[in-house]
Amino acid sequence: MEELIAKRYIKALKASSDLESMKEMTTVFSVLAQSFKNDKFLNIIDNPNVNVKDKSTILLDAVKQANSNKINNFVKLLVENKRINIIPAIASELQKDIANATKTYEGVIYSDTKIETKLIEDLSAGLSKKFNSTISLTTVKNDFNGIKVDVEGLGIEINFSKDRIDSQIIEHIIKAI
Repeated sequence: MEELIAKRYIKALKASSDLESMKEMTTVFSVLAQSFKNDKFLNIIDNPNVNVKDKSTILLDAVKQANSNKINNFVKLLVENKRINIIPAIASELQKDIANATKTYEGVIYSDTKIETKLIEDLSAGLSKKFNSTISLTTVKNDFNGIKVDVEGLGIEINFSKDRIDSQIIEHIIKAI
């Protein structure tokens, strides 16, 4: 639900902004979204005893470094409409929007073994060429028995499971007999 509301706000921002100002807003709101992981910050923002003016002052102080009237007005609008809690969703949607506009995506490779840097670079280059985008990949070691590549921004998920390949080989041998 928050994503849908965030998309409406972002649509309005995009209508009056260029790509560079959208990148700046993405940076500002990504940093601001990190504040929502702090319990003390959440206690203040969610506290009904803290008045709207104080909440607005706290958020405006947090974005003061950007020195942008557009960002300040946007924060004031969010406070007025009691939409402070969608700031993390706005940050996430802004990141997705910028990734789509610049065709730059980040992906994750999941595997239970260490993957060589050369293989990661080759895989990244191949995917980038295939999807006409710039895709950078990072690795995460987990208990997946094989390799799984996930590029969420493009909706790509590729996996090679050792268990599945073994079972397909066995099926093929059985069919041959």
